Amino acid sequence: MSFGSHARKDWSASFESRMMFSRFCLIYLQIQFLQRPLAQLISVLRAPKGKEGYASIGGGSPLRKITDEQAQALKMALEAKELHDPFTEEAVQQIKKDGITRLVVLPLYPQYSISTSGSSIRLLQSIFREDSYLSRLPVSIIQSWYQREGYIKSMADLIEKELQSFSKPDEVMIFFSAHGVPVTYVEDAGDPYRDQMEDCIRLIMQELKARGTANNHTLAYQSRVGPVQWLKPYTDEVLVELGQNGVKNLLAVPVRYVYMLLDNMRVVGDHC
Repeated sequence: MSFGSHARKDWSASFESRMMFSRFCLIYLQIQFLQRPLAQLISVLRAPKGKEGYASIGGGSPLRKITDEQAQALKMALEAKELHDPFTEEAVQQIKKDGITRLVVLPLYPQYSISTSGSSIRLLQSIFREDSYLSRLPVSIIQSWYQREGYIKSMADLIEKELQSFSKPDEVMIFFSAHGVPVTYVEDAGDPYRDQMEDCIRLIMQELKARGTANNHTLAYQSRVGPVQWLKPYTDEVLVELGQNGVKNLLAVPVRYVYMLLDNMRVVGDHC
């Protein structure tokens, strides 16, 4: 299960409303009937910047292609059947059609958050409860996997490789950039996302130090929306501070998804 994005050149505010602000609870209102109208309003207001951003990378997100490639790699490794329909409801129908007898749910978010993995899992569970076939299907859910040795080592491998592209690798600041969530999710709803993200960075840096790489590093959060307070520090503010403090070389490392999102490139690129 993965985060949705715009695969085609005809950028759609309605898609963003559905995927980002209605279903995935990036904006949560206790008055539920206002959720969808607010999502639609935010998406329309974001439309000009969204179109411009996607135009800068060819008109559409490579997310679907990358996700399909990841699914194919998992299929080859596990000798399992690939399901790659864009929405959960459609994938569930394919599960029934294929006669699947056991299901492993793997959200493509290393760290758990109620706004992403949690939202996807809740949707899946609600669909399963209402279906007699699916309700009897044995299901295993992998809620988070950021601490897995393979993931930590692969992240360290990528960072080491990219550091070598700098003339002075030891002087490069490693800048971990993560998608933020509202502070209320963590403080009021008990979302473990911040703790898991900080632990993830600790494990990656621990692996790098064991290999002899001891660069300075920092973590910041991006993609905040609306007037509420989101997790800090904010990416745009930290980038300015790093520049003011004399940091000349920066390696940006997205750590929220298993692929690079446009937001990561745009937010970091706009301030470097």
